[in-house]
Amino acid sequence: MEPNVQIDFLANGSAQGAVANMAIHQGSLNVGAMRPYIGKDGRAYMTVYKGGDPKSPTSYATSTININATLRRDEWKALDEAILPIAESRLNGIQDLISNGLTYNLGNAMGTTVLEYHDISDAMEADMTMDGVSRGKGDRPVFTHHYLPIPIIHVDYEINARVLAASRSMGNPLDTTSAERAARKVAEKLEKMLFTNTDYTFGGGTIYSYLNHPDINILTLGGHWDDYANSTSDSVGQKVLDDVIAMKQEAINHYFYGPYMLYIPTAYETILDKDFSTENPGITIRERILKVDGIKGVKVIDTLTANNVLLVQMTSDVVRLVRGLGIQNVQWDTEGKFVTKFKVLTIQVPQIRSDANGNCGIVLSTK
Repeated sequence: MEPNVQIDFLANGSAQGAVANMAIHQGSLNVGAMRPYIGKDGRAYMTVYKGGDPKSPTSYATSTININATLRRDEWKALDEAILPIAESRLNGIQDLISNGLTYNLGNAMGTTVLEYHDISDAMEADMTMDGVSRGKGDRPVFTHHYLPIPIIHVDYEINARVLAASRSMGNPLDTTSAERAARKVAEKLEKMLFTNTDYTFGGGTIYSYLNHPDINILTLGGHWDDYANSTSDSVGQKVLDDVIAMKQEAINHYFYGPYMLYIPTAYETILDKDFSTENPGITIRERILKVDGIKGVKVIDTLTANNVLLVQMTSDVVRLVRGLGIQNVQWDTEGKFVTKFKVLTIQVPQIRSDANGNCGIVLSTK
């Protein structure tokens, strides 16, 4: 049975979901307190971040706590190491935002329930006079307020006390399979928030994807790329290239000049591996696309709906990842003496953006 991914929302004093309700009743969630560990003396401890360099031991404080702890410190480390590779596996869209520096870090992730941001209108014009004395037209930009819900994405799993005791007595490493699978599901949910036609509305704000933001540019083309590939024509590569150049022109028409990332669905991956033409064997369609100025990469997205192609300008005025808390493990609850509940959770959300005139640097090609 696959883990059930939950998305909790907090905004305007209201909450949706168990984690969100705990946060709103406590004022915040202390992640350090949700990661208690058993010390060498058998007592329960927690380590919390005080501020400063996250890599420095002096930035953390350790204290004893009066709650039950289940895991030792090295067992927490095993769980954390298990989820890190999962967060980086073939999730090209979210990883592109991170690697291109398109992130906005929240100072207080648990205390930030909604992100307020603004669109700014065009304003002011330069005057040209001979004396520089003539007064120009008075003007000022107009700011429009918007709100972005900041969700908590999480998956539950559990560790049985007998399994844990057997692991310790036999000297075997802790089985991290459940943590790995939970982390994968959390990461996949983040990716789907970018590439599926589903939005999330809460507290007066909406989280949009690349496919459903109201200001994206939709370009209708003559055919699907797999239709091109199934034809007997030798112009498959040229037709695909023409489509990509048309998408680039659409972005330029709305004042977005690159750099761009081209995202394609899984079914198109092998199409781009074909030779661009019989006249120039050895040069694939993918390689020819990458010669188009401004296109920095072509990525396959497994969650992208079939026959849809996306061209996205990789700048923060088009898209960014709002980050509050990276993917990590926390202890959630204990049922008697035999089962301890855990969560893999994160506070991250992609934010699709456009200007006050509705110009957006995303082009969706469809038929």
